[in-house]
Amino acid sequence: MSSKYEKFQKRRLISSYFSVVLSITLVLFLLGMLGLIVLNSKQVGDYFKEQIPFSVYLKDDAKEADVTQLRQGLAMADYVKSATYVSKQQAAEAHSEAIGEDFMDYLGYNPLQNSIDVYLNADYVTADTFEEITNELLDKPFVEEVEYDKPLVEKLESNVKRISLWMLVITGIFLVIAVLLINSSIRLSVYAKRFTIKTMQMVGATKAFIRRPFIWQNIKLGLLSALLAMGGMVGVLYYLQKSFAELNLLDDKVLLGGLFAGVLLFGFLISWASTYFATQRFLNLRIDELYN
Repeated sequence: MSSKYEKFQKRRLISSYFSVVLSITLVLFLLGMLGLIVLNSKQVGDYFKEQIPFSVYLKDDAKEADVTQLRQGLAMADYVKSATYVSKQQAAEAHSEAIGEDFMDYLGYNPLQNSIDVYLNADYVTADTFEEITNELLDKPFVEEVEYDKPLVEKLESNVKRISLWMLVITGIFLVIAVLLINSSIRLSVYAKRFTIKTMQMVGATKAFIRRPFIWQNIKLGLLSALLAMGGMVGVLYYLQKSFAELNLLDDKVLLGGLFAGVLLFGFLISWASTYFATQRFLNLRIDELYN
């Protein structure tokens, strides 16, 4: 009979530990992935910003020396990521490939212009910067026109700011939910041993002595959960990097290291704090209150 009871208690204990580890792991994993999104939101936003070109169209009588000087000047500018010269012949070939036929056969001539395709660094992709660069380039006598998608630039700029704000709000809300869920799971595991806590207290054990094994046990469970969550994050990161290599999600090792360290530290701190306050609560209860 005693053996069966011990087996039952052992299975119950393992089940309790498993539920705590599972719940903390899921919460830490989701929290870590949200942190990854928040930390990489700027990087992702910068990637899309740097895909917006503006084209500097040159007059047909522009001197080669002037064009070369302009291209090199743009390429060396702090605000420019790349500047590529595109001849009217190259533009015609690209356009013909895009539409699937040679449009010059119908026209008999090439209406396109020599141009320089410029891509800005992400920090400079704003409507004001584009306008300032456009005015500066149009002052040059050999520049015919400067063209860029102004509505797209303005919309992207406003959307990035809006998304960043909402991500911070969502992160704050989710952090509170994560704390409450983990705290609830640990409190339930401590609640199952409330009579053991009170018994130890009645035979003279100090509060610190009673709390110590509970805190240490749940810290180990919290750290195990954090490691499992980090393993899941590594898997997702590997998949994302393989699928979207252009986002370079694994390039910033310091950022990733800080994120993983944060998940581990959060798992430790929330396990310690939740266990401390849960055991303290039952230590302060009267015996008749344990049944409520």
